Amino acid sequence: MFTLSELWSVNERQGRYKLLKPWWEVFMDYLVLLMLMVSVLAGTLLLSKDGVVCVPVHSLSSNYSSNFEIPSDSPTAPFISDPSPTRSILAEGPAKGRQTNLDFQQYVYISQVCYHEALPWFSRFLPYVTLLQSLLLLASGCFWFHFPLTSARIEHFLAILGKCCESPWTSRALSRTAKLDSAHSRPPEEEQVMRPQVPPVPTSITRQSSLDSGTDSPLLVRTGSMSTTAAQPSPCPSTLSRCSTLSSLSIPDPASLLKAAPVIPEVSRPGPTLDRSDGEQARALFERVRRFRAHCESSDIIYKVYTTQTVFKVLKVIVIVSYTAPLLGSITFSHMCQPRSYALTGYHVFQCSHSLSSVLRKLMQAYVVLVGLYGLLGIYTLYWIFHKSLRQYSFQCLRDAGSMLDAPDLSNDLAFLLHMTDQYDPLLAQRLSVFLSPVSETRLMEESLERRWSATRLRSMITSDHQGRSLLQLVAVPRLPPALFTLSQLEVLKLELIGDAKLTAQISNMSALRELHLYHCSATVEPTALVVLQERLESLHLTFTQAAEIPSWVYSLRGLQELHLTGRLASEASVGRGWALGSLRHLRHLRVLTLRGMVQRIPGELSEVAGSLVRLEIHNEGTRLLVLTGLRRLVGLAELELQGCQLERLPSALLALTGLRSLDLQHNCLRTLEELLGLQHLRRLSCLRLAHNRVLALPASVGVLRALELLDLSHNQLQNLPPALFTLHRLRRLLLGGNLLEELPAEVAALTLLTELDLSGNRLESLPKELFTNCVELRILNVANNSLGSLQPGLGFLSHLSQLDVQGNNLEELPVELGCCSGLRGGGLLVESWLLHTLPSHIRDFLQQTHSPSRASSEANSRPVSDSFPTFSTAQWSFLSAVESRI
Repeated sequence: MFTLSELWSVNERQGRYKLLKPWWEVFMDYLVLLMLMVSVLAGTLLLSKDGVVCVPVHSLSSNYSSNFEIPSDSPTAPFISDPSPTRSILAEGPAKGRQTNLDFQQYVYISQVCYHEALPWFSRFLPYVTLLQSLLLLASGCFWFHFPLTSARIEHFLAILGKCCESPWTSRALSRTAKLDSAHSRPPEEEQVMRPQVPPVPTSITRQSSLDSGTDSPLLVRTGSMSTTAAQPSPCPSTLSRCSTLSSLSIPDPASLLKAAPVIPEVSRPGPTLDRSDGEQARALFERVRRFRAHCESSDIIYKVYTTQTVFKVLKVIVIVSYTAPLLGSITFSHMCQPRSYALTGYHVFQCSHSLSSVLRKLMQAYVVLVGLYGLLGIYTLYWIFHKSLRQYSFQCLRDAGSMLDAPDLSNDLAFLLHMTDQYDPLLAQRLSVFLSPVSETRLMEESLERRWSATRLRSMITSDHQGRSLLQLVAVPRLPPALFTLSQLEVLKLELIGDAKLTAQISNMSALRELHLYHCSATVEPTALVVLQERLESLHLTFTQAAEIPSWVYSLRGLQELHLTGRLASEASVGRGWALGSLRHLRHLRVLTLRGMVQRIPGELSEVAGSLVRLEIHNEGTRLLVLTGLRRLVGLAELELQGCQLERLPSALLALTGLRSLDLQHNCLRTLEELLGLQHLRRLSCLRLAHNRVLALPASVGVLRALELLDLSHNQLQNLPPALFTLHRLRRLLLGGNLLEELPAEVAALTLLTELDLSGNRLESLPKELFTNCVELRILNVANNSLGSLQPGLGFLSHLSQLDVQGNNLEELPVELGCCSGLRGGGLLVESWLLHTLPSHIRDFLQQTHSPSRASSEANSRPVSDSFPTFSTAQWSFLSAVESRI
């Protein structure tokens, strides 16, 4: 028995699912219901009234020896084993009004026998088959709601959507947006009449999209008055805002913040502020939406399951129609039966009539029509799925309407779910966008800034970065909270879009602070605080629009070891000089310098830190780097990275860098590498990355780089490899993916220390056997997307192999020697699933089983690091990855 509460919960859950059912799904549900009704009706008729009525067919003689024939095209021919008497019987025509001398029990017996022998199977069981088909279509229609990998996400999404619709902050934010839109659309005369007491402030603040955010948002300019909103994109994800844009946020200038509290001038706050419980619930909902978004955007399992479900329904309809429609014409009223019951009845042939044949035929015709309509809706669903980009969702309509300008674009499962809800009610996505908007979250936090920014609250916001250091990020707060300076254990501080970021003398309490990020923040520092930063700060990340926005105190941080600059570095007034920064002579301990902007030449000011600089990175964003002579003075440089600089040849200035260990020239326009011969003086060069260029041929002079351990030539236009390449006996990683190679020379056997080989995306048809017999240290082998017809049996010699990718080839089977590669267990073998079935079952089970934790950890420690590089001591340098600037 089911309790009322259980039935009510099931009904409530089904009611929530209707939000994800577009109109065609509703119609398909009704069609399945009609199919079930037709099938049940036909099955009920068969159970209650089905049967045949049979009468004997008379002949001229009692022994049935007369000559009569059955037409060869008669439908009764298959049911008669002895054709000679039957033909004479049919020749006389059906018997009418004759005395049969059969009693009732004999008629019942003959009718039962002929029902099973003469009546076709589809006349007896087709309604039951259609009932099973309808139940299968009914189950497949809601399969994605109950599949284990999708049901939890769907229920979580519906719960979040319900909370977003019920939250008081949703109505408040939408009301605020509507009032802002009306205020912005108000004529200037009316605005002056309604707000005569607010004098215009002659400020003009222009913000540009962050260069390290990876977005191309247009500039949003605030001019004329404080009431105009300036849209500023968020340069990096944060614990408060993981969106790539941050717009429609009023950021007053520092002078106004000292005089008045941060309020929205043009529109007063609608009504009283939220109480504490509503505010806490809204903040919790922001966090819940953020985590759910990160979880759903990591995969598209719901989209795949729904697509598979729809394809299955269409295929099922095609199968049903293909075998059901031809059977309808075979459901007839009259049947001939010849049971072996002459000894009981005295007759050989009986003529039987099926009373339900006409009704059954009409019901099945109606069923086929319903199935056809169901299939048309399924085809329309497939068209909708593949015609629209359902794994991408944009709030462009809201942006065009002037509301929620910073609502981020979504992807994968979350985007698909929003597309489904749009078919039900587009307003649901607008309510969810309130909790996706960084501006909406910032406004909520502003309302309780003075009450919430306590030391306890700040400590709860501290997270850990990829190096395990404590990290705190503050986004678009009016000012730095005083409790911030009490966090003595904080190591990394990120300040983003803060109008009044003033570092006071209390920063001395932050004894563990070593890294500072400033994203479009004009931070001011008191003299006593500057002394503290000079002694303690080791890494500084600055993101700006123009180089003039860089605070002057940055150049006096004498203890700074890493400086990362993102923004326009070229001066507008002196483009030819190509450098708008101040002198670096006080940065005597600077070891890492990263420049992300438009630099036209290597600045000569770098010579001031030539004695300490170890790593130089220049990401020029597609701007041509014209002059590189400044590199000659950086004789102590160990790592050089020049990406996006439009280089067409190897710079001659590299010859002066005799201590260079790593050279990265990816994403340039290199066509020839003839200058490699000049690099023979770089005897310490162990890492050379030339991927994503236009190199046509690798010269034989590559053999002079004897110390090379990593060579990356992927995504070029190489057609062959010179023999000199295989004289680099120290080479451990060789990356040649995305080229035009048709053959791998057998000389590759000379690279006995090779641990990683990437040959994906080429035109290889075979691999030399010497690769497997000599390069036994291989741990990663990638030959995906080639034209390999088979794998060498010598693959079993690679006992250290931990990852093998052979997807996208012409393989017909896998060698059984894969069982010797124990490191491939637990997902190390990347291959089409059907190819796994070509292996013996014990080898397949061996490769699919997972490692034990202890063994997995030991093997992980034994594998080489992907970007292995000669390391220095921690005191000498500590490289930071700058995750936000790489997104």
